[in-house]
Amino acid sequence: MAHIHLIKKDNYCIIQMDREKANPMNHEFVAEMRIALKNLQDDDSVHGAIINGKENFFSAGLDIPELFTYDEKQFDNFWHNFLEMVADLVAFDKPLIASINGHAPAGGCIMAIGCDYRVMAEGNFKIGLNEIPVGIVVPRGIFDLYSFWIGRKTAFQYLMEGKLYSPQHAKEIGLVDEVVAADKVLEAAENKLKFYLQFEQSGWRITKRQLKHDLLESMHSFTEFEMKTFQQQWWSEPVRNILGKFTENLKKK
Repeated sequence: MAHIHLIKKDNYCIIQMDREKANPMNHEFVAEMRIALKNLQDDDSVHGAIINGKENFFSAGLDIPELFTYDEKQFDNFWHNFLEMVADLVAFDKPLIASINGHAPAGGCIMAIGCDYRVMAEGNFKIGLNEIPVGIVVPRGIFDLYSFWIGRKTAFQYLMEGKLYSPQHAKEIGLVDEVVAADKVLEAAENKLKFYLQFEQSGWRITKRQLKHDLLESMHSFTEFEMKTFQQQWWSEPVRNILGKFTENLKKK
């Protein structure tokens, strides 16, 4: 695969994201991540996994400049697959750790909260859901996933403000679980995974499935009406203007 590499380590695997500088998610990236998760779920020799980013970036989220060029069919296909990827993360019943090496806004944050435990690099990095300021609608399932970790009141207020957090603030509200030096993130993630793997795995996985059952149901509840509403907002003139300016600013950097 071009953007997702699987690195086998004893009885677990590192899912190494590798697309451009900041791991922006396009159709190919999402498709490869789904394949990787399915392969690891089905591989009995793999007992757990870590999703690892790159220096200074876990993932910048959706590849807005590329998505901005998609036609309606392409965008519909991408969005369905992105939501299914998030559901795949929640449904992955083996221990799954996010190794957050740097920034993780928007879709990067969504991928991280699909994991069971998050280790983030200390420093001038940001994590959170900032879709509202650019006019993107946040599905109910994503809100439920967000609030699963930080509570519904905090999730609602911060989501509606498009708020991003520093690593330390994210730890204080429960969005991340550890904040360590940037060169220790993967090591800390591996240590946590090994801690989980010391337990009897059948019982661990059954318990995880039960505790996340309602959350997974919510992830699969995205209706056609919600999809239509989401698309209408995406293709609306105000949002196209915002995304167009965002894309132009990125090209200048």
